[in-house]
Amino acid sequence: MKTWKKVLIGVGAALVLGIIVAVTVYQSRKNLVTVQTGKVDKQNLASVVSASGEIKPKTYANIGANAFGRIVKLHVKEGDRVKKGQLLAQLEDVQPLADVNSTRASVQASQTDAVAAEAALNTSLADLNRAKSDAEHAKLDWDRAQGLYTAALIAKQDYDVKKATWEQANAGLAQAEARVAQAKAQKDSADRHISQNQANLTRVADVLQKTTYTAPFDGVITNLPVREGETVVMGIQNSPGSTLMTIADMSVITSEVKVDETDIVNVHLGQPAEVTIDAIPHKIFHGVVSEIGDNAIVRSTGVATSQSSSTSEEAKDFKVVVTLTDPPTELRPGLSSTAKITTATRNNVISIPIQALTVRTRADLAAKDTSKSSVQAANVPADASKQKEEVQGVFVIRNKKAEFVPVDTGISGTTDIEVTSGVKEGDDVITGSYKVLRTLKPGTSVKIDNSAPKKEDESS
Repeated sequence: MKTWKKVLIGVGAALVLGIIVAVTVYQSRKNLVTVQTGKVDKQNLASVVSASGEIKPKTYANIGANAFGRIVKLHVKEGDRVKKGQLLAQLEDVQPLADVNSTRASVQASQTDAVAAEAALNTSLADLNRAKSDAEHAKLDWDRAQGLYTAALIAKQDYDVKKATWEQANAGLAQAEARVAQAKAQKDSADRHISQNQANLTRVADVLQKTTYTAPFDGVITNLPVREGETVVMGIQNSPGSTLMTIADMSVITSEVKVDETDIVNVHLGQPAEVTIDAIPHKIFHGVVSEIGDNAIVRSTGVATSQSSSTSEEAKDFKVVVTLTDPPTELRPGLSSTAKITTATRNNVISIPIQALTVRTRADLAAKDTSKSSVQAANVPADASKQKEEVQGVFVIRNKKAEFVPVDTGISGTTDIEVTSGVKEGDDVITGSYKVLRTLKPGTSVKIDNSAPKKEDESS
């Protein structure tokens, strides 16, 4: 055979062999999926609920107008520190002061009348005693005259005089008793006038007192919306009255935040929290949960559901108060803040990256050969009504294939989640890409590539 024929046959054989090898490699890689993985590891986890709100003092009071009048003097300005009982503001008090003086004079006059009534009563009592004595003396003379007249020892004229004297004395006694009763009634009336005028004095004194405003506790004036010379009014019905100022006790500072309704069940009193304040960046303050609201607040309106007449399917929040344990002195009410509340901690627990978690329906798992371990782990039921039931799990790489393993989870950290059953430390679990995890089927051959994923993979 000629040489060129031998070369041609060799080239043809090599070409056929190359084609066979290429087809074999292509077929072997046709179902190969590139994935990113993470390790199942033991670590300390902390579950954190984050919520935003604002800084508020634990104790504060809006000093509102208790009377109608013009402000004649403001003794403080915004930002001043005040002591309990310190004078804050003075309203015009000409009329209330005149009412107090007039009523006080009426009290004094009624007290004088009571003294006079008591003296008249004492005089009437003295007259009554004198009348009793005269009546007793006349009665003795009358009795004696009766005996003498019977014995014919006195004249009829003397007898009649003694009788008339006794009857006159009895009349005088009755008159004295009537004057005593009258004096007692006048004394009682005078006493009641005193009580009435004293009650009026209490009322007008209260009106006068409401023109003067003092600090209810030690604190800082955080708001002063009025000026000297302005007229203030009391609130009526549902309309708020004039607010003279707001005083806050800055010794106890809180961060009042709104926690989403899905997280509030995990928040409890006494849990620790880290608070950041926008006005003081790069600094963390510590606190504890001191109050949890019971009423849901509609997020869009800020109105509590208990105050709303209609039901709403909008997102809702709950008020949570975090008391700061190390508040700085420069804090001001109203500053924006964010609280990160630690709701649970676990030490040295099995954990996986959160993105490794995925779900598959029992129907998806049943589509594979039931002899596979991944399907056996899923315990796929024969009942068709349960075929759509979702199973939570992860894909574990075993023998270069993705095996779906159901897992039970515990608390979630920032990037990892606790696994209580299903995997063991050191397992490789598939963490991405998202597109792969969404479509990956149990038993698929995989290739590990933990380099930075392409943007197109992440955005698809």
